[in-house]
Amino acid sequence: MNKLNMKSVDLTQANIEKIAELFPNVITEARDEHGKVVRAVDFDLLKQELSDVLVEGEKERYQLTWPGKKQAILNANTPTDKTLRPVKEDSVDWDNTQNLYIEGDNLEVLKLLQESYLNKIKMIYIDPPYNTGNDFIYKDDFKESSEEYLEESGQIDENGIRLVPNPTSNGRFHSDWMTMISSRLKIARNLLREDGVIFISIDDNEVDNLKKLCDDVFGADNFIEKIVWKNKYGSGALTKGFANVHEYILCYSKNPLVNIEAPLDEESIKEYEKNKDSKYETRGGYITQPLATNSKDNRPNLVYPLIHNGVEIWPEKQWIWSKERLYKAYENDEIVINNTNGKYSVRMKQYLKDENGNMRKGKPVSILNGPFNQEGTKEIKELFDGIDPFGFPKPSKLIEYFFSFSINNSDDKDGIYLDFFSGSATSAHAVMNLNAKDGGNRKYILVQLPEINKTDSQFANICELGKERIRRAAKKIKEETGADIDYGFRVFRVDSSNMKDVYYTPDKLGQMNLDDLSSNIKEDRTGEDLLIQVMLECGLELSLPMETKEIEGKTVHYVAENSLIACFDEEVPESVIKKIAADQPLRVVFRDSSFRDDSARINVEELFKLLSPSTEIQVL
Repeated sequence: MNKLNMKSVDLTQANIEKIAELFPNVITEARDEHGKVVRAVDFDLLKQELSDVLVEGEKERYQLTWPGKKQAILNANTPTDKTLRPVKEDSVDWDNTQNLYIEGDNLEVLKLLQESYLNKIKMIYIDPPYNTGNDFIYKDDFKESSEEYLEESGQIDENGIRLVPNPTSNGRFHSDWMTMISSRLKIARNLLREDGVIFISIDDNEVDNLKKLCDDVFGADNFIEKIVWKNKYGSGALTKGFANVHEYILCYSKNPLVNIEAPLDEESIKEYEKNKDSKYETRGGYITQPLATNSKDNRPNLVYPLIHNGVEIWPEKQWIWSKERLYKAYENDEIVINNTNGKYSVRMKQYLKDENGNMRKGKPVSILNGPFNQEGTKEIKELFDGIDPFGFPKPSKLIEYFFSFSINNSDDKDGIYLDFFSGSATSAHAVMNLNAKDGGNRKYILVQLPEINKTDSQFANICELGKERIRRAAKKIKEETGADIDYGFRVFRVDSSNMKDVYYTPDKLGQMNLDDLSSNIKEDRTGEDLLIQVMLECGLELSLPMETKEIEGKTVHYVAENSLIACFDEEVPESVIKKIAADQPLRVVFRDSSFRDDSARINVEELFKLLSPSTEIQVL
């Protein structure tokens, strides 16, 4: 049933639609006087379309731009005064785990992680909203002041989280989506290691724009591949045109890539197992590859005979190995020589495993035939007793495949893996699966906005679903494999700063209740809340071991033994200060109110100069 507009026809938009039919290339997007994105006409291009001579105008240049690009840069660069608060009651094995689950707007979270995880993330996988016209996108700024209007219109949820629909009726504008994703990618790039890579799932709605945007953010030279992923067995009966059975995964590196390798698939492994070598049983079979080549530049040192049964075998052009290497392989029976009517072929044995038992890897391909979305649905239904609580989650094998890649010849099974659109927490499932298979020690950081979960009402929001999925997947993997891996995770939640406004803007202090001046810290915040904010400020990873001790009735927090020691109690006596200094902390943090007066503060500084001169002292 269509709703009446109850107003006259918008002739401007009707005329724009007529122009679009004739000249679709002149249609663009712009913002109206209210800041709303609307369809518009590029009149310079329209003039050129209607002219048979070159129309003079603004100087042309190659660039990617859209209404909101400057706002995206501002969104990325503006600091946040938010913090993360620990949620121990939702966590699993808090004291020992190195995995993190963070609830909140991922733009805020990425900013908060800048100090602690700068240049530390090995791989990022994200599955952002596709801008299909039916999904929500994150909105980073609202001009409207009425919160009631925003909630009624679906732009914020019951938790105050800011969302905005981008429906088909709104023209499915690209600009809002580009502004949203651009600021997040810009910050995420900073978190990647120098050899780090990012994988981004997307479909046809935004793949072209995303490719250009990633060229802009990461650099076109760092583009690795646009992977075509066949994600469905087939289409539904209502399909009118082509059966759309694919999506894309864009892959970029932070710096120019030297090499990337992927585990062999089952078919490839079977090929190796067809040929067994009794001399090298532990290496798991082999395939053969030609040792002569016609494709390389002429290299005279690679032209020489191989003597076999008294016969000189010469390459047609040249060998790919040096004489020493080829002769040694021949002596070790690592060469296969065939004679067909007097014509010899020389091939090397390429074993499935190297001398240390490590499986050979191969090159990833740009077209993936599965795993399919149906497998992702089956996987989550098995965890939740036959119920699908999310709707079309990615199969964990897909993400597991990407996370198993070795980059620049590094085959380490360690590192931090980030997913800041984590949805049903498939990435955590993938990391645990992978660690259980190969004994790795990969760690994950998942970030998810606590959106209302419309698929299954038993979970208030998607974060509750994600955390429960991790718990159930961990239980299942442990029961099936018995692997001794990290099954836990620490939960954190984005919240306003622990500090009162007066802490940030003391110059704006006016007439106020004197009780408000007694502390610059909010009354509902704990010592652990303060500790987390201090760790973020100091650039300490949130997975570091934390310990709380009671020293003469005062609560003292230790992070990674003596990397950081903090005490946020009132009026800390000199005897406690001395015991803290005796532990030789790299950093120590107190509250202003930890000292009775200025002379007590000066005395603390003198004590540390004497007992631990290298300690950095800070005060809240």
